[in-house]
Amino acid sequence: MDHRIHQISHHPLSLKHNKTQIKTESSTSFKDVLQEVVGIKISKHAQKRLAERNIEIAEESWTKLQKKMIEAKGKGIIDSLVVMDQAALIVNTKNQTVITAMDREEANSQIFTNINGTILL
Repeated sequence: MDHRIHQISHHPLSLKHNKTQIKTESSTSFKDVLQEVVGIKISKHAQKRLAERNIEIAEESWTKLQKKMIEAKGKGIIDSLVVMDQAALIVNTKNQTVITAMDREEANSQIFTNINGTILL
């Protein structure tokens, strides 16, 4: 009788490595769809500026801004100046993020660089 352990080449509990790839037909990434559903993100810097400057933006203005950011992104605009009645914002349309905020009086004396579009609301 042979008391040695023999390796079994095909063990019922062995894992098979099937490498299958799922190809998607859509050119839209999940991240893009998620950001459109979730809405606009506000950076910590922008949150701080909005609080310091007592800038309050109505919900309907955020909704309009979100639609315009999607439209601007479709036209190839990445970083944009947004001019509103009560504030001026710098936004990144690619990430759907408000980068910074200032009130309109402060914005009048500023020079804005590294933007490739403007959204007027």
